[in-house]
Amino acid sequence: MTTTNEETYDVVIVGGGPAGLSAALNLGRARKRVLLCDAGPRRNAAAVQIHGFVTRDGTPPQDFRRIGRQQLEPYTNVEARDVGVEEIRGERGAFQVRLTTGSVKARRILLCTGMVDELPDIEGFRALWGRSIFQCPYCHAWEVQDQRFGFLSPNVEALDFALFLRGWTGDVTVLTDGRYDIPPEMRERLTGGGVRVEEHRIARLVAKEDHLDLAEFTDGEPLPLDVLFARPPQRQVAVVQALGLDLDSGGYVKLDERRQTSIPGIFAGGDLITSAQSAVLAAASAVQAAAMINLELTLP
Repeated sequence: MTTTNEETYDVVIVGGGPAGLSAALNLGRARKRVLLCDAGPRRNAAAVQIHGFVTRDGTPPQDFRRIGRQQLEPYTNVEARDVGVEEIRGERGAFQVRLTTGSVKARRILLCTGMVDELPDIEGFRALWGRSIFQCPYCHAWEVQDQRFGFLSPNVEALDFALFLRGWTGDVTVLTDGRYDIPPEMRERLTGGGVRVEEHRIARLVAKEDHLDLAEFTDGEPLPLDVLFARPPQRQVAVVQALGLDLDSGGYVKLDERRQTSIPGIFAGGDLITSAQSAVLAAASAVQAAAMINLELTLP
């Protein structure tokens, strides 16, 4: 389908991961004219496989997107383009969307941009991210069950997650990176649950054959590890930040009961709205938003 800068779409979807693809499919089936914009980079680019998504368990992320694009092809009212969205202006019913290749108009906007992970400045962390360092045990722990787990806990409030990881292994160590003191009652809770505590500053993470092997510290003995779980801070992508949407205390986009953001006509789904993040949850929330958009566009 050929486009011009003057074309108007019912919905422009920003982001072409599981959330954006699922929303595009459902809006296409509802006979809405949709432009799906996907310029990357993919948040799960470092992941080897997607897990927990029925019929797609174990699928590499790039294959998931390829299949998703293929399944959009019968819906000629849906166009998927490898373009970025640089700016969104206007109001409900008359948004102007500036792309990296021009501009289009849209009656509604659906943000499915995901989040940007701000990885810690620890030597070796970035190289192991998605390979031996993970966020979600539901997504990745089965494949490494019963191995040596570490949990890089950002604060005292997150320490219980180390106890939660015992569902996949009996060998768990929580690492504080020397950033805070663990209250005595919390320390007792951890050790009573069989979780070891390591409070030294991390000097580096050492790989062996491209997988985590050791955590080395500025002081003390190295810690043998096979897997590290971590929840790095996240931020919204630039186009979402520029909109000035209302965010919650965690930095995620606030929605009303209709899955709409604080700007009328702009909806959101996927990782940018919640810390509970996985491919299947992102897809589900985007489909909910798509249904609300379709309802709004269809009813008088």
